[in-house]
Amino acid sequence: MPVSSAAALGRNFLGNSPHWYKLAIIAFLVLNPLLLWTLGPVVCAWLLVGEFIFTLAMALKCHPLLPGGLLVVEALLLGLATPEAVYKELEHNFPVLLLLMFMVAGIYFMKDLLLLLFSRLLLGLRSKSLLSLMFCLLAAFLSAFLDALTVTAVIISVALGFYAVYHRVASGKGASDDHSHDSDHEVIHLHREDLETFRAFLRSLLMHAAVGTALGGVCTLVGEPQNLLIGHEAGWHFKDFFLKMAPVSLPVLAAGLLTCALLEKVRWFGYGAELPDSVRQVLADFAREENAQRTPFQRMALLVQGAAALILIVSLALHVAEVGLIGLLVIVLITSFSGITDEHQIGRAFQDAMPFTALLVAFFAVVAVIQQQHLFTPIIHAVLALPTDQQPGMLFIANGLLSAISDNVFVATIYITEVKNALDAGDMTREHFDTLAVAINTGTNLPSVATPNGQAAFLFLLTSSIAPLVRLSYGRMVWMALPYTLVMGALGWWGVSHWL
Repeated sequence: MPVSSAAALGRNFLGNSPHWYKLAIIAFLVLNPLLLWTLGPVVCAWLLVGEFIFTLAMALKCHPLLPGGLLVVEALLLGLATPEAVYKELEHNFPVLLLLMFMVAGIYFMKDLLLLLFSRLLLGLRSKSLLSLMFCLLAAFLSAFLDALTVTAVIISVALGFYAVYHRVASGKGASDDHSHDSDHEVIHLHREDLETFRAFLRSLLMHAAVGTALGGVCTLVGEPQNLLIGHEAGWHFKDFFLKMAPVSLPVLAAGLLTCALLEKVRWFGYGAELPDSVRQVLADFAREENAQRTPFQRMALLVQGAAALILIVSLALHVAEVGLIGLLVIVLITSFSGITDEHQIGRAFQDAMPFTALLVAFFAVVAVIQQQHLFTPIIHAVLALPTDQQPGMLFIANGLLSAISDNVFVATIYITEVKNALDAGDMTREHFDTLAVAINTGTNLPSVATPNGQAAFLFLLTSSIAPLVRLSYGRMVWMALPYTLVMGALGWWGVSHWL
C-alpha cells in the first residue's frame, strides 16, 4: 500500500520515538510562538527551559540533541537569544568543549589497559565485598583523572565479555559455534540458576562502579564536564579545585565506600550476589587462554598506555596546559607508539564524545536564552537574600533536585553563570562565591545519582547492550542507587552547610 508524503514525514520525524513524544515536541514548537506573542518573552523563555529539561528527562525516548536542537533553533528565530550571544557562551566555555572532544577520545586509546585491569580484579578477588569495594574505589580513582563515560564503557565491556563467554558455555556451545547471548532459550536447565546468580552479581558490580564514577568525579577538575566549567568560572586549576572540594568530597567518598561494603554484607537493595564457582572456572579458563594469545606487540602497547596514563596524571596535577590539550597529547603519544595509523581507527575514538559535545552546545544556547531574558536572576537574588550560612545548603538542594531529573551539566551551567554574575556585580565576596561554587558542584554531582537522567554514566549504562542482558531496568537502577542517594545527598548537604 503506497505511503503518503505526510505519513513518511511523520514516520521520519524523530525516528522511532513514541508517537505521543513526537506530538509533544510538535506541540511545544507550535505553542512557543503563540505564548511569545500573547504573554511575552519571559514566559515563553521559561516554557522553553521546561521543554528542554523535558527532552533531557526523556533521553531514553530520543537523544535530546534532536528535539532540544529544534527548540534552540526556534528560540533563535523567535529572538529569545541572538546567534552572537550563543557564540559568546561557546567561546567562554571553550575549555569544556576541548575536554569532551580530546580527553574522551584520548582515554578511548587506553581501553585495553583498563580492560585488563578490571578483568584481573574480577578474577583475582574471591571476596564479593572486597571485590565490590575495589570496583567502586578503582572507578572513583579513574574517574577523578579520566572520563567517567569511558571508565563506565570499559567496565561494561568487561561485564559483557564475561557474560557472553559464560552464556555460550551455559548454552552448550563451543567457541566456533554460532551463538546469540540475547536469548536464554538454548541455556541448559542445569546452568539456569547459576546464570541468574551471575546476572545479579554483574548488576551489583556495574552499579557499584557507576556510583564510584560519581564519587571520584566530584573530586577533581576533570572528573565531570561541569567541574571544568565551574573551575573555569572560579579560576581554579587542578590542585585548587581538589582542595576546595575536599572538605565535602572526601568525607562523601569515604561514606560511599562504606555504603558499598555494607550493602554487600547485608544484601539489601539487590546487592550481595556471589560469583558461582562454576562460572568463575569458565571465566578463569577463558582469561588464561586470552593471556596466552597476547602478542609482544600487544604487550608493548599496554606499556605505552600505562606510560601515557602517568603522563596524563602528572600533566593534570601540574596544569601544564588546558585539559583538552592534555587529552590531545595522550592521543598523539598512544597512537604514535602503538601502531595506530589508520584514519578510521583514530576517528572511532571521537564517536562517543561528539554527540554529547553537540548536546553541550545546545545547553549553552539555552543558557544564552536564560541570560538574555534574565530568567534566573530573581531566583539567585532570593537565595542571596537568605542568611549567608543558609545559602550553600539551599543551592545544594536546588541543584540536586533539578539534576536528578535533568542533566547535571546543564544545571551547573545555569547556576554557576548566575552566581558569577552576582560576584561580578559586587553582590557577594570572593570567599562566599567559592563556597557557593562548591555547593553547586557537589549539588550537581552527588544527589544526581538518584536517577539515570542525572548522571551521564548512569544513562550510558542503562542504554548499553549489557543492561537488558543482566536485567538492569530503569526502576531497578533507581532502587539500587537509593541507599547511595540518601548517604551521598545527606552527607553532601551537611558538608556544604556546616563544613565550608
